[in-house]
Amino acid sequence: MSDESPLIRSMRAAVAAAPEDVPLRLHLAELLLAAGRNDAAVTEAAVALQHAPGDPQARALMARAMGLPAAASEPPAPPAAGAGPANGLGAGPGSATGGPAAAPGTGGESGAGPASGAVAGVGPAEGTGFDWAAAEQDLGHVVGPRFVTSGDSASGDSASGDSASGGPRSGDSASGRPGLEAPLTADDRSADGNDGDDGDAAVWDVDAPGSVRLADVGGMQDVKDRLEAAFLAPMRNPELRRLYGKSLRGGLLLYGPPGCGKTFIARAVAGELGASFMSVTLSDVLDMYIGASEKNVHEIFRIARAKAPCVVFLDELDALGAKRSRTHHNGMRNVVNQLLTELDGIDSAQDEGVFVLAATNVPWDVDLALRRPGRLDRTLLVLPPDAPAREAVLRYHLRDRPIEAVDLGKLAKATEDFSGADLAYVCEAAAENALLDSARTGNVRMIGMADLLGAARQVRPSSEPWFAAARNVAMFANEGGMYDDLLAYLKKKRKL
Repeated sequence: MSDESPLIRSMRAAVAAAPEDVPLRLHLAELLLAAGRNDAAVTEAAVALQHAPGDPQARALMARAMGLPAAASEPPAPPAAGAGPANGLGAGPGSATGGPAAAPGTGGESGAGPASGAVAGVGPAEGTGFDWAAAEQDLGHVVGPRFVTSGDSASGDSASGDSASGGPRSGDSASGRPGLEAPLTADDRSADGNDGDDGDAAVWDVDAPGSVRLADVGGMQDVKDRLEAAFLAPMRNPELRRLYGKSLRGGLLLYGPPGCGKTFIARAVAGELGASFMSVTLSDVLDMYIGASEKNVHEIFRIARAKAPCVVFLDELDALGAKRSRTHHNGMRNVVNQLLTELDGIDSAQDEGVFVLAATNVPWDVDLALRRPGRLDRTLLVLPPDAPAREAVLRYHLRDRPIEAVDLGKLAKATEDFSGADLAYVCEAAAENALLDSARTGNVRMIGMADLLGAARQVRPSSEPWFAAARNVAMFANEGGMYDDLLAYLKKKRKL
């Protein structure tokens, strides 16, 4: 370095004293580039990108130093005077803002996707920061590959052919949006008056037809086939339905361990039907005044008829429709009675286009009358994601994070029996470990396989307690063969 100019040597000393000051480091890179030291400029620009992923000036300088086409190096419009870096990260010491640098790969946000849900094929959302996939392609010798493939491939190593993964479009998810669900289009908020005399307006959230489809759900092919045969195909083909006398009476009850994407599957069904989506929970129904809860149930179905085609999704059905024999509160008993009345009318002309889906983790606590033929008579078991679905969930939750050499096949094998929510937590814990390590050492680094496998070893599958409780119910209280699918899965996994 003896041939370096005094200015460059002074700048190097300044950068060494303030290694997180991105503007200072970029100024040094500009001087090196002007002096024909392209390799040294690339090194400084790469370090700047580690501290500030997505910084437009750093990306443009990196492209210039590497001799990439001018279009790739053209930065966007500069931020307004007094604004911080374009990527939303705080500047390092000596900068105008004086704030600490944000975590790598966050782009000023959490970077977490839906907590549950498997969806594949969606890249980073717009405005989330540095495009790591583009960096892997254009700057491969500086930024290592994000994903690698070893001999361990999860695609043919599925634990169960009927495993399910909810998740976001890729989302949750799911999530989705592994959420746990992936974001849909802007919702249509409807304000309709109550039928009573008080004149108060009840506001219910009705999501407009979304873009999520069953194809966005990773894995669970058997579940998709059953949905198509029992629910979707008859609705899409009214002439064939009439020819074969196929009835559309009744609804669909999704059950299984928590965090596996039941809500996301319901949204995907609504997307397949091109229908609005109305999610109903206990807080939407219960009211302190006598008779108001029952009126709320009626109002929900009235709005669904007005918004038809519409999917009414009864979330946590065990809370809304608990067994009346175990309920000593008259208000809850009346809610169940009103719900039964509304479900009895879903095949009438006025309810044409209203489809009822429900989800629960404990179907054995749901009132038997709700599962009578003509009501929620179709059941679907939603299990933890199989290996291909786990890969999709992991890819979704790692999509905006700075990762390097991640073998999804190996990671999917190490997370067998994990739910979509468990997989989201593994990615979050690995990112946290890399962040803390970077903060302690002062050197920002990528998230690697060691972080992800270490996080996976610390997580116990959250579905285990559910299977422990469901085993006895499936063996000794299999009413009408409702839990045949669960028994088959338990035998296959040798959990009986």
